[in-house]
Amino acid sequence: MARVSRYYDVKRDEHDNRYLEVGVTGFSLLHIPLLNKSTGFSPEERKLLGLQGLVPPHQSTLAEQKERTYRRYLQQSSDLERHVYLRSLQDRNEVLFYAMLEDHLEEMLPILYTPTVGEAVKAFSDLYRYPRGLVVSTGDIETLEESLDNLPLNDVRMIVATDSSAILGIGDQGFGGMAISIGKLSLYTVAGGVGPDKTLPVELDVGTNRQDLISDPLYLGVHHTRLTGEKYDEFLDRFVEGVAARYPKAIIQWEDFAKGAAFRVLERYRKVVPSFNDDIQGTGAMALAGLLSAAQLKSERFEDQVFVVVGAGAGAGGTGVAGAIRQGLLGAGLSWQDACNRLYMVDRQGLLIEGQAELEDHQRSFARSPTDLEGWNFEGSVPTLQETICNARATALLGLSGVSGLFSQGVVEAVHANTPRPIIFPLSNPTSNVEALPEEIVRWTNGQAILASGSPFADVPHRSAEGLESLIPVGQGNNVFIFPGLGFGAIISRAREITDGMVMEAARTLAEHTDVSGGRVYPSIDQLREVSIQIAVRVARQAIREGVAAERRARVMSDEQLMAFVRRRFWVPKYLPYRRAAQTNG
Repeated sequence: MARVSRYYDVKRDEHDNRYLEVGVTGFSLLHIPLLNKSTGFSPEERKLLGLQGLVPPHQSTLAEQKERTYRRYLQQSSDLERHVYLRSLQDRNEVLFYAMLEDHLEEMLPILYTPTVGEAVKAFSDLYRYPRGLVVSTGDIETLEESLDNLPLNDVRMIVATDSSAILGIGDQGFGGMAISIGKLSLYTVAGGVGPDKTLPVELDVGTNRQDLISDPLYLGVHHTRLTGEKYDEFLDRFVEGVAARYPKAIIQWEDFAKGAAFRVLERYRKVVPSFNDDIQGTGAMALAGLLSAAQLKSERFEDQVFVVVGAGAGAGGTGVAGAIRQGLLGAGLSWQDACNRLYMVDRQGLLIEGQAELEDHQRSFARSPTDLEGWNFEGSVPTLQETICNARATALLGLSGVSGLFSQGVVEAVHANTPRPIIFPLSNPTSNVEALPEEIVRWTNGQAILASGSPFADVPHRSAEGLESLIPVGQGNNVFIFPGLGFGAIISRAREITDGMVMEAARTLAEHTDVSGGRVYPSIDQLREVSIQIAVRVARQAIREGVAAERRARVMSDEQLMAFVRRRFWVPKYLPYRRAAQTNG
């Protein structure tokens, strides 16, 4: 069996305790982030590994290192500086990075990922410090096998790959999208238990259509417009073939592809390699889980709600959410027609209607027939968002449009007119693109709205018309509640395919592990790791049920055994003892 890395292997001693057998020493060891303990090396390890004189004499405990590092973190003057500080720590000492992130996850999650990561993406070329991950560009796709062989990791299980064509709500970011892949995989580790040396961030640099980047001599990506059509497909084909050969057990998460490419890439490869698209499936599962919790909070049935999803033309997320809602309605026992009758998709121009010239393939099944609008009252050729809400008697409104302020007072009040407890989820990222601020929605609904947003917002103080004061919870509809557990469950079961059933199981599990008694539709971030474990177990069980699990041991386990199996393999940040390999490099 191949070593985990060219530089070390993970082994167990006679007492079944893990240790690292390292094949590199001295200065070189200190520059491998997952091996570098910095001041944490014991005197014995310093002598064994040729580190004497290279680190300060005091041996710090991990707790001492965390305290020192957190103090420095608090001294940073802006969210972007804090993001850069965390990333620099990750590139120096990964165990310490994850140990501190674990302790301060709720505080640091919006710094490491959305919304701050959007700023890091924009400035990626200016901020670049240290190589991490795999870059596949148009200039070296023909020598991809050599690039893959240059990677020191031999057992990658989770890959996040982006072509950076539709980053969050900020569009084409060229090479800067690598920051998204790195950030996402950090969450797979801290929240999903996937070991750092089992992950690989990938930037698929097929160019950019941003002339300002192409003309910038300091831009680090290739300086030409994006590949399209057959050349783009050939590029991705070559990437998938190369990855499948080098890392046959790896799962690929496609990240931040433009909506047309996102659906096509997912369908082209999902049965070739185990893969999924978080913007489509992860966002859909996250939204569905929140809606299931919201219905429970209303003491109503999910299948009795009427849903309007806004963002059909903005990106893959809107259609992914609509698809997940429809699957949820079908799973609740509704017929296809009845499920479709409770779901309306809207873009900036209004309701999607059959026959519209601008409809894309992935939108067609959500377009309404003109006969569906008989008896409706609307002024133009297509019902507007507010007209759709009024005529459909919508009880739930979800925004993935990227259009700030789209949910006006009139729109929100129209939903409230249809139900005492309107469900309003303005899910667009980053914060500057949110369809309405939670405090506005609370004010316009007199505190009756059930809320979730894409970016983190503080709970909203509210004084009712009767003079009663309360704090209205704002749930964070973050995909981090879905993808770490989904990915870990697929890894544990060695799923040959990420099925729709596995994604739906992740959504149901998240809803079942949300305590709605406090008015929230998502768990708190401090519950994230445990929720991910529960999702991983249920996803693995679903993979076994559907016959796509290649892990033989998992297939014969009871639920209790599978839970123990998952917990034992959940990576935690702690320093392991080192032993020196027979042959080492300095």
